[in-house]
Amino acid sequence: MPNISDVKNSAILVTQYIARQPIFDGDKSIFAYELLYRDSVNNAFPVGTTDGQATGRLFFNALMLVGIEKLTLNQTAFINLSSEGLLEDLPKLLQPENTVIEIVERTENIELVVERVTELKKEGYVFALDDYDSHEKWQPLLSLVDYIKLEVEEPVIKTSMLLKKLKRSFPNIKIVVERIETYDEFRQLKEAGCDYFQGFFFAHPEMLSYNSIEPLKMAVLDLLRCTSRTDLDFNEINQRISKDVGLTARVLKLVNARSANKNLVITSIPQAVVYLGEDSIRKFVRVLALSELGSDKPSELTRLGLCRAQFMQVILEPGGKVIAEQGYLVGLMSVLDAILDMELEAIAKEFSLGAELSGALLSFEGMMGNSLHLIKAVEEDNWQLAKKLLETIRPASNIELVYTAMLDARQYADELLATIIDQD
Repeated sequence: MPNISDVKNSAILVTQYIARQPIFDGDKSIFAYELLYRDSVNNAFPVGTTDGQATGRLFFNALMLVGIEKLTLNQTAFINLSSEGLLEDLPKLLQPENTVIEIVERTENIELVVERVTELKKEGYVFALDDYDSHEKWQPLLSLVDYIKLEVEEPVIKTSMLLKKLKRSFPNIKIVVERIETYDEFRQLKEAGCDYFQGFFFAHPEMLSYNSIEPLKMAVLDLLRCTSRTDLDFNEINQRISKDVGLTARVLKLVNARSANKNLVITSIPQAVVYLGEDSIRKFVRVLALSELGSDKPSELTRLGLCRAQFMQVILEPGGKVIAEQGYLVGLMSVLDAILDMELEAIAKEFSLGAELSGALLSFEGMMGNSLHLIKAVEEDNWQLAKKLLETIRPASNIELVYTAMLDARQYADELLATIIDQD
């Protein structure tokens, strides 16, 4: 069994990209950030990517893993949403506060979109109509949106005239003008009554990158099958999620994003799944489908996380189902520092693990902490320490238990990943 430093050097980390462009008010102060999907260091929307794919990847890789508040420095976020994403109720994966959902110019099924926007507005969600072009098809949406975004036309007087016309018809709507490149354009639009401004005159989109791990293909396919049924089997859902590090991380972040209770402490994957409920779980899986994730082969780092999780569950089983499930979660998350390039302290805080699980993960505290310490000792071939730790965890057992548990854990991880690879 390689130790974690060796695995980290050999693992292939997935780098995700996102761009954010500030939106300014008339005093040139930042009002909000628009979040833009990117797939490389090239600061442009990737050619050949559909709105649905971009929506899914933006939601799944950035909003649900990193978090809106970090990406926008706690400012309001403007987020583009495809018509598929809107009809699938993806906004409900986020809290409505400080979020503006942009209805993109390529949106279809306007009648259905109007119905969904009407429903979501009752729950506090806020909408913007992007790249408005005066087409009559948008008329049903104009009374529903809070923002209308225009692009600067040449000459700029055309944009000013359209802006004034919109203000007369919809005085409560805020107008955002994009692609402003000169001070003269900014001045004229401000005089015409524009509320917010965006463009290269103020700032180019800023590229952000972060490390991530994508969920495995078989796990995604299994979840899609599970959630296609009329009645969800929460135990089955839990089993699918608990076997994938990427899914586990995102589920825990989703719980935090959806929780209005800042004191909520999640101690196991089953608890997170039950807390979310059927509606959010189904939407979560639909994001997976939209984003077409899970195409990469599993890494050795994933294998290590699964092996640790299974080992800890086996060692802790005599203590009952609850502590065994908590041990599985700690084992799985013990590799996230290497996967996400984050300190474990930050991970424990980000995923609201609570004092007991955090203590186990960070300081080897308690039975779970000793179990994590035990498997790390085995990975490092420190059998003297392993025997000492086993005496603390299960005094009546001899070292043969560790051999058996490690064999079981390795077989569990190998068989699971072999099944996944066979499906690729």
